[in-house]
Amino acid sequence: MSIANPLWTAQELATATRGRLQGAVQENIAGVSIDTRTIAPGEAFVAIKGDRLDGHDYVKSALEKGASLAVVDEASAARFPNAALLVVKETLQAMHDAAAAARARASAKIVAVTGSVGKTGTKEALHLALSPSGETHASSASFNNHWGVPLSLSRLSRDIKFGVFEIGMNHAGEITPLVKLVRPHVAIITTIEPVHLEYFSGIEGIADAKAEIFLGLEPGGAAILNRDNSHYPRLEAAAKAAKVSRIVGFGADPKSDVRLFDLALQDDSSTVHADVFGEKLMFKLGAPGKHLAMNALAVLAASKLMGADLAQAALALANLVPPPGRGRRVPLRLPGGEGLLIDESYNANPASMAAAIEVLSRAPVGKQGRRIAVLGDMLELGPEALQRHAELAQNLASGKIDLVFCSGSLMHSLWEALPSGMRGGYAENAEALEPQVTAALQGGDAVMVKGSNASGMGRIVMSLVQKFDVPAPAGNPV
Repeated sequence: MSIANPLWTAQELATATRGRLQGAVQENIAGVSIDTRTIAPGEAFVAIKGDRLDGHDYVKSALEKGASLAVVDEASAARFPNAALLVVKETLQAMHDAAAAARARASAKIVAVTGSVGKTGTKEALHLALSPSGETHASSASFNNHWGVPLSLSRLSRDIKFGVFEIGMNHAGEITPLVKLVRPHVAIITTIEPVHLEYFSGIEGIADAKAEIFLGLEPGGAAILNRDNSHYPRLEAAAKAAKVSRIVGFGADPKSDVRLFDLALQDDSSTVHADVFGEKLMFKLGAPGKHLAMNALAVLAASKLMGADLAQAALALANLVPPPGRGRRVPLRLPGGEGLLIDESYNANPASMAAAIEVLSRAPVGKQGRRIAVLGDMLELGPEALQRHAELAQNLASGKIDLVFCSGSLMHSLWEALPSGMRGGYAENAEALEPQVTAALQGGDAVMVKGSNASGMGRIVMSLVQKFDVPAPAGNPV
């Protein structure tokens, strides 16, 4: 196949990974993939060995789907005689090497995002805000770990203007090698919250681990920090210790360089009045929530620092749409009338639970409608887990949530803390809770589903969508 503007040539990729080409490889490579379910013709397939699956078992399928070549370990090359291969010592290290080479050849301005919550949403908002000022590359989905970051970086083309990368962690020391690979000009820490406490002695350890992002900043780079968060002084001190050239604070705090003046929350959007480095702005966010508005301040700060047009960046945020599992809204056709599903099923921790409950508290309901929370376990909270779950009862009461369904052993502590009038149903797992939820819904209801990914709350979302989703109108897709 002909590839007009290749991401790599086969020889470039071989040089970057210190590998050798074997068989009839295509000269030009359109992209990089590790998943045969989504691979496109002309892409290189990297056979990564994971905890459960070995990519080498899918090499044949990748080549049959039109992969330009397969990147395989030296030890596995003999399994594929006459195949189009790039043979390397170890495939994950090869992807790291390709990522480093892609970063070295790029002239793009790079921003990296980490934080306890809001990483993916902020990454998507940055993509939106920067794109009007030039071609922008952003990591896919939540590709923020030891394979996701190098995969995303290896896809960075040489002529891109802006690059946006998300970096995550659940143990100390994980961010350092990734940020040194990305080498951002701007680093954002959205906030510090009690997430992954199972792996830390306290929240201060979480702050220190997030502060590792400063260690990869390019000379002259900037750190953007949440001034309203109680751990701002600790992060600021860490940035200074790392000799970060510029430290920018965002938030409602009067000392913030990028300051929130006013916020109006609508049913499905927000209107934000802010000061960005002395420039007054009023802009619309295409999704509701104070947490999103706060992170939008960091997005505009980064946009300005990276040389993007600030007015266009703010205007673009009106098109912000929450991705599936992170606040996506789906209209439902319920018995007795229409309803609303707020899909927050991707992940959960105390901070994101509180934010999602606040959004639910503002969701529109019909005349007889109720606001219903369907909640699954929040994982990796350590010894405080039961207490953290029970404390959600306060948020639910403050938000005037009418009915609560709980799934999982940890959520039982919330169930016990709820007044009897708020108890909708409880089950040990999402599968058992699902029929209780579907049977309870009625016209006018707004239902929010949230839990850690492993709690399986996505199953309930899928069931509601399949049973009650409003079909799209006939005509051209939008």
